[in-house]
Amino acid sequence: MQEEKNFFERNMKWIIVVGVIVLLALWFVSKYNSFVTQGEEITAQWAQVENQYQRRFDLIPNVVNTVKGVAKQEQEVFGAIAEARTRYSGATTPNEKAQAATQVESAFGRLLVIAEAYPVLQSSQAYRDLIVSLEGTENRITVERQKYNELVRVFDTNIKKFPTSLVASIFGVTERAYFDVPKDNQIVPKVDFQN
Repeated sequence: MQEEKNFFERNMKWIIVVGVIVLLALWFVSKYNSFVTQGEEITAQWAQVENQYQRRFDLIPNVVNTVKGVAKQEQEVFGAIAEARTRYSGATTPNEKAQAATQVESAFGRLLVIAEAYPVLQSSQAYRDLIVSLEGTENRITVERQKYNELVRVFDTNIKKFPTSLVASIFGVTERAYFDVPKDNQIVPKVDFQN
């Protein structure tokens, strides 16, 4: 018993050092796993945003075709929508997809403004049904974007806080980008039917 006591007394500082190292290692692993978990949550939430965009993109051709039948002279807007949808399909990163999606929103917003000028179109039940579906989709997109941005906020905050910023820099964990609407897309499009 005395030998055990002497062993601990002689090696106390080494036992403390090893204990501190083990605790630090466990803390590092815990923080790294936290970053991995949060990163996967962000990726999953981005997939939800994309699901809602796909729903929108599936509805848009129907609206475009309905409007095309009535508003044949609006070819520029139809081309802008087609180009923006193609750009979205070719995007590979969340940032590229977000940028392409905002271009779709801008072009589609111009189409809806144009459609308002055609009473025949406004009285079409098929058109009204499509617009109601799109409104629901836009609400879903807004909710999913908000969830995505909240997850990014939490993740980025954890990366910036000390001492977890040390863990993030050691493991190469970097900030994620928010899904922001560019300033250009916040301007209401002007459509002039006087010409």
